[in-house]
Amino acid sequence: MKKTWLILMIVALALAATGLYIQTKINQPQKVLAQDIHIPNGASSKSIARILESKGIISSATLFAWYTRLSNQASKLKPGLYHFEGMLNMPYVLNIITQGKVLQFKVTIPEGLRTDEMLQLLAKKTQTPLQDWQHALTSIVGTDEYEGLFLPETYVYNKPIQPQSILQQMYDARAKVEAQLAHELSWNQEQIKRNRIIASIVEKETALAKERVWVSAAIHNRLKKNMRLQMDPTVIYGMYRTQGTFDGNIRRKDLKTDTPWNTYTRNGLPPTPICNPGAESLRAAAYPAHVDYLYFVADGTGGHAFASTLEEHNANVRKWIRIERLNNRK
Repeated sequence: MKKTWLILMIVALALAATGLYIQTKINQPQKVLAQDIHIPNGASSKSIARILESKGIISSATLFAWYTRLSNQASKLKPGLYHFEGMLNMPYVLNIITQGKVLQFKVTIPEGLRTDEMLQLLAKKTQTPLQDWQHALTSIVGTDEYEGLFLPETYVYNKPIQPQSILQQMYDARAKVEAQLAHELSWNQEQIKRNRIIASIVEKETALAKERVWVSAAIHNRLKKNMRLQMDPTVIYGMYRTQGTFDGNIRRKDLKTDTPWNTYTRNGLPPTPICNPGAESLRAAAYPAHVDYLYFVADGTGGHAFASTLEEHNANVRKWIRIERLNNRK
């Protein structure tokens, strides 16, 4: 009997010692050099443990996998790109992965880019193939018109890159802004689209926030009077859509070359937006200033001189010509 109790005591002490050793190993921090680790989608807890061990994040894949299962966390491990650095123990590493604290990146899309320019920028900034973004665009809009459907903004994304997910965020963000405007003004879908087109022209005509509502007013006022808009960005966009290129110079013959977007040759609004307008331009298009402006021209300071009559406008044009001549002499 004494011998049996002795054996049991030895076993108990051994188990306790083993448990203490395991507990110590689990909680013992080890120095990890700064590195990013990719956990693949669908990876098992065992394969994740092996990845972590091979990169020096943990000391034992077997122990980490055992600890993960014992703490009922095996099904909660999330894929993605993780950053590890410093003195880390297994509970910390496990918490990072189960909480999905993946590395996040930011990309800023400037207002006023055409959709093809936007896709090129996204491909460059995220270092992913352009065709992946083009495929994502088709997946979202199909064969429908694509211009003006994505809100320029700063977006957060994870790696590996998922172009469709990022574009969907941009698409939904634009829809949210428009839904708010539609609610405020009781608009139907046709009115939402019309505002989007106006906003895209506003976006291309001025870079100054304070001028957006004035440019919007000029557009609305000209449309009410059945005057052609005669706005250069629509000509440039028409050249891009019909010729696939624009060399940066707009000429008299370009103003006279008819395209569906040329507001010098056609009445009313273009058939589509001419860029992706930002939220402020969408709002400015919906709420133009209460002014009777019909004309505007560059004023030489980065802004525009606005006018309500042709006489005033012609005077502003003459001032602009003088400024241009002076600049050319310098």
